[in-house]
Amino acid sequence: MSATRYTYLGPEGTFTEAALRTLPEAATRELVPSVSVPAALDAVRNGEAAAALVPIENSVEGGVTATLDELATGRPLMIYREVLLPIAFALLVRPGTALADVKTVSGHPVAQPQVRRWLAEHLPTAHWESAASNADAARLVQEGRFDGAFAGEFAAPLYGLEPLATDIHDASSATTRFVLVGRPGRTAAPTGADKTSAVFWLADDHPGALLELLQEWAVRGVNLMRIESRPTGEGLGQYCFSVDAEGHITDRRVSEALMGLHRICPQVRFLGSYPRADEVAPQVRRGTSDEEFSRAADWLSRCLDGRGEK
Repeated sequence: MSATRYTYLGPEGTFTEAALRTLPEAATRELVPSVSVPAALDAVRNGEAAAALVPIENSVEGGVTATLDELATGRPLMIYREVLLPIAFALLVRPGTALADVKTVSGHPVAQPQVRRWLAEHLPTAHWESAASNADAARLVQEGRFDGAFAGEFAAPLYGLEPLATDIHDASSATTRFVLVGRPGRTAAPTGADKTSAVFWLADDHPGALLELLQEWAVRGVNLMRIESRPTGEGLGQYCFSVDAEGHITDRRVSEALMGLHRICPQVRFLGSYPRADEVAPQVRRGTSDEEFSRAADWLSRCLDGRGEK
């Protein structure tokens, strides 16, 4: 395995590359673009890269399904870090192109909902066609396939393009979340502001089936920050659920919730516990702290051996 190589959703000039370069360790790694999310994660699985940075969630469009599905299937991988990157687009064109000349535009599918209103106002008749990434859209503009690409302004010089418009976003707070993924290993020590990701499957379809699984988190006071259903590919109505929960697997409330799910689900895939990028500590509800779990266990032990109350 190349311990010094990190890969990311390419080509060069993507928001993913920009996010990866915010990590201190990126300065000492060989950064290699991959053509797709599956290709980036397979490079880690095959030992061609030590880790991959891929997008997993956008505040406007929601989950990045390619990443969610890849993490739920195939050889297991683990999330070790997350990066939050504010997103603003530029309309990149070949030099000399005027706004009236832009008849076709391209970008990653997740980009379209983030610039839809801007398009309707400034380019109402332009035809949109999706590309594998925003940087790939810029490359296609460079080759003459499209007139404009929605990408990061920083991608313009890489592809010999010019920003015709900048700071484009329908939602001013648009943010994309990226995760650094590697092979399974020991989780990092808890920081007090952590997140745990997992995927779990329903045993069977019956009224309240999902509620039963969610109660494993709720009764232990674990807040779910994200939950998304994804088809398993085994037939209509067959779903798994991808979640992010507040806390670390070493927190008793989180570990017992995961054990509860493991007892009743046909499969649970632990995707890692890692520091939250926003460094926000969870609000631990009364009765769910590690200390309170320990006191309850001590009380039960006293009941079992006849020591009684302290």
